[in-house]
Amino acid sequence: MQTIPPTAAPGPTLIFDCDGVLIDSEILVCRLVAEELTALDYPISTAQVIARFAGRPEGEMVAEIERDRGRPLPPTFFERTRARTEAAYGTELRAVVGVADMLARLRGPACVASSSAPAKLRRGLEATGLLAHFGENVVSASRVARGKPAPDVFLYAAGWMRAPIRDCVVIEDSVPGVTAARAAGLRVFGFTGGSHCPPDLTARLTTAGAEAVFGAMADLERLVPGAFATTLAA
Repeated sequence: MQTIPPTAAPGPTLIFDCDGVLIDSEILVCRLVAEELTALDYPISTAQVIARFAGRPEGEMVAEIERDRGRPLPPTFFERTRARTEAAYGTELRAVVGVADMLARLRGPACVASSSAPAKLRRGLEATGLLAHFGENVVSASRVARGKPAPDVFLYAAGWMRAPIRDCVVIEDSVPGVTAARAAGLRVFGFTGGSHCPPDLTARLTTAGAEAVFGAMADLERLVPGAFATTLAA
């Protein structure tokens, strides 16, 4: 059972998406999903899976594909995809470049708010050595009624951290995530440093409402200096 922090820490609270922001998992998982769907006579590329489903809950992806197919996906799809993802997390998964250094400098409160299921979310953070930076402050959209682009998971995360909306900043790499943060009334910065990010992502995140877009995690300290131990030289 998770325990809600008794009081909010001072300073801005950073709310990080996980996949594609903290861990470089989007390219990995979307490749596996594309391969398994194509094997089921639903031809789709890794780039198409990223464009259509990155940042959205798995259940929404499955429902959309099943509508297209006109029939349910077989149990073997879920079994194979999850088994291959687990194996890949153990051998291929890495933290996004610069994340470990950024988190080591972070002094303000921070949490993770992700569309991933709780077990997969924590497994990814553990495999990359990042879980210790967040402790129990890891929130899955499975806790709320609606996933991104609805605001629910970010509102829940702000409440979990006992942080006023005005003091929260979201870091997101997807249009649904930016849309969700804006719908929650939160400041949001777009991130384009993951391996899956296409060239047009900066424009799409900006259009969705990102206050700024950055491609190197070291730049976050310039955007939210109050969250870090010391500011970088101008």
